[in-house]
Amino acid sequence: MVIHKLLLKVAVLGALLGPYHNHIAQADDSMTKPGCQSSCGNLSIPYPFGLSNSDPYCHINLSSFIVHCDYSTNPPVAYMAKRSSNIEILHISVEDHELRMNASIGRDCYDSSGYDDSSSDDSWLTQPKFPMSSTKNKFIAIGCDTSASFRDRDGKFSFGCMSSCSNISDVSNGSCTGIGCCETSIPRNTFNYNISITSFSNHSDVLAFNPCSYAFVIENGSYNFSDGDLKQLKFKDCPLVLDWAIGNQTCEEAKKNSTSYMCTKNTMCTDAENGFGYKCTCSEGYRGNAYLENGCHDIDECADPENQCEKICHNVVGNYTCSCPNGYHGDGRKGGQDGQGCIANPSHLMKILVGVAAGIIVLLFSIGFLYFGHKKRKLIKLKEQYFKQNGGLILQQQLHERDRTTKVAKLFSAEELEKATNNYDESKIVGQGGYGTVYKGSLPNNRIVVIKKSKLIDQSQIENFINEVIVLSQINNRNVVKLLGCCLETEVPLLVYEFVNNGTLFDHIHNPNKSSKLSWEMRLRIASETAGVLSYLHSTASTPIIHRDVKSANILLDYNYTAKVSDFGASRLVPLDQKQLSTMVQGTLGYLDPEYFHTSQLTEKSDVYSFGVVLVELLTGKKAFSFDRPEEQWSLATYFLSSLKNDKMFQIVEEVIANEGNNEQVKEVANLAKRCLKLKGKERPTMKEVAMELEGLRALANHPLVRCIDVNPEETVHLLGEKTDMDGICDHEQ
Repeated sequence: MVIHKLLLKVAVLGALLGPYHNHIAQADDSMTKPGCQSSCGNLSIPYPFGLSNSDPYCHINLSSFIVHCDYSTNPPVAYMAKRSSNIEILHISVEDHELRMNASIGRDCYDSSGYDDSSSDDSWLTQPKFPMSSTKNKFIAIGCDTSASFRDRDGKFSFGCMSSCSNISDVSNGSCTGIGCCETSIPRNTFNYNISITSFSNHSDVLAFNPCSYAFVIENGSYNFSDGDLKQLKFKDCPLVLDWAIGNQTCEEAKKNSTSYMCTKNTMCTDAENGFGYKCTCSEGYRGNAYLENGCHDIDECADPENQCEKICHNVVGNYTCSCPNGYHGDGRKGGQDGQGCIANPSHLMKILVGVAAGIIVLLFSIGFLYFGHKKRKLIKLKEQYFKQNGGLILQQQLHERDRTTKVAKLFSAEELEKATNNYDESKIVGQGGYGTVYKGSLPNNRIVVIKKSKLIDQSQIENFINEVIVLSQINNRNVVKLLGCCLETEVPLLVYEFVNNGTLFDHIHNPNKSSKLSWEMRLRIASETAGVLSYLHSTASTPIIHRDVKSANILLDYNYTAKVSDFGASRLVPLDQKQLSTMVQGTLGYLDPEYFHTSQLTEKSDVYSFGVVLVELLTGKKAFSFDRPEEQWSLATYFLSSLKNDKMFQIVEEVIANEGNNEQVKEVANLAKRCLKLKGKERPTMKEVAMELEGLRALANHPLVRCIDVNPEETVHLLGEKTDMDGICDHEQ
């Protein structure tokens, strides 16, 4: 009986001490509260995060900081919130306030029968508390017949990219260039998403080597494109980085409630740059977990061989000091305040030391003279190397071969443009595009210019840069953005343009505060001026030029709302003995000529189609392509043609136009746009015909007699025949 009672006491004591012993064994004093489990399998779980089955004091009272550990696998796997979420956690960083997780991949597959539902899969993410990092993630789409879109699940925004190719030989391994693989950045404050993938022709032309399209969000540097991925993507999940912070208050707001404020001793508080809330980090000279009491520990800088002490190092709380040994004086740091550090006390050897020092000074002066001379020569050679690398010799040769009188307006020096842009300060950025960044600058004569700085480039981008210089050098038209010069002596090539001060036509059409000020007369004039430029490029320039990227974003406006066509980086010169060029398909979704897309044969009629879309934008005030509209309305061109066919044009015409009473002119422009949007290029009018029709409409509208006539089609005919209806004619004498 006594033995039975003793065994019972041992069992009870074991039951009480067992869990406590396990907690202590698993605790991590530096990153986790004492007594709390610090890991799930291979994942370390620092406070304020904690396991779902742990004591509530082991994590903060927010569901987004609770980790579910699935012990059914070996090793166990951690998930966010609950196992059913399927969001596997890979790493949690307290220092960087980042959380890495596995995201799913969207897949859109086809076989010889068409869409393959069994092999296709959607991709989505619902994580309302922590936003995706806008600097450490990319949205990537893979495929040769692919259009992928990223849509915020709350319906606030959407974006995407398009990738196409007709042959596996067109694809290059490595980074995503748009041929077989395209990528784009993720905006800030993105918490969740849906990924949609569509195909232009059900992969029928590329099925042999690319049966599926893929799209996913992935951490920068975690994916390297290979042409083998077109056949089958080799991984199922991909890492994605989230930015986390505490709550939804700023530091200032959180400090007012001392009971819930989480930054402890020796810490700093900063507001979250992405999403909401605040972040705690250890102060300079400390490291550890800033969310634990006394979690930030002093760093022993003296143990670091890179410390600045020359002789003796003394560690102090949050910092360190330096001193010199006996027989020396100075502040003890390498170099010291006077550049000497610890120096020996004066002695009888002073004269010898002075002589040695003088010799060293002379030697250093000689070395410095030689060094700076060598550095200057090296800089000159480097500029020459950049000039060749940026295609300077090719540019000179091309300009010489095309027209010996054609010269770039000015060759700017690198120093001039650095000064003009305050060393390319971010505040000077006015736009970013597929070929580079555009800065606003001021030259010494106070002339405001824009400077286009190309990205770090490969050979194809050099050709685009040279192409733009050649094209703009041959254009002399008041409605084309004027090229002032270029700079070739920097690592990336630079172009200098005149500054057009009233933004883009895209902004004026689609910004509600600006579109109401854009009258029908102004819209007709802008369309006429733009058509005149394209007509000039096609038929008047010394060598015909196809713009290849006509869109409202590439039409700038000055303060008088005069149109200025820009961005000739994708343009092509057409030899006089050719009517079409075979090129890699390039353009903007919504504006791209479908005939050019399917045949890769670029003609002047490709610009006509794109201009037709711009006309429809001016008429309707709607974007050329938008996933925010119903599926049948995604493409504005298709929607517009359908509305015309069903006699519903005035249901989609922008209200500000419909209220001006120019219905006959609007119909004429709509019919002109319809002809421009013909699927077959040969059925479209030329840009010269388009420009003449638009100019004719403007002239008719501005004629003093016509302005005084209530224009009716039947009565207008009588003005030119036997009968004239005088009821619509106003009294000019009054």
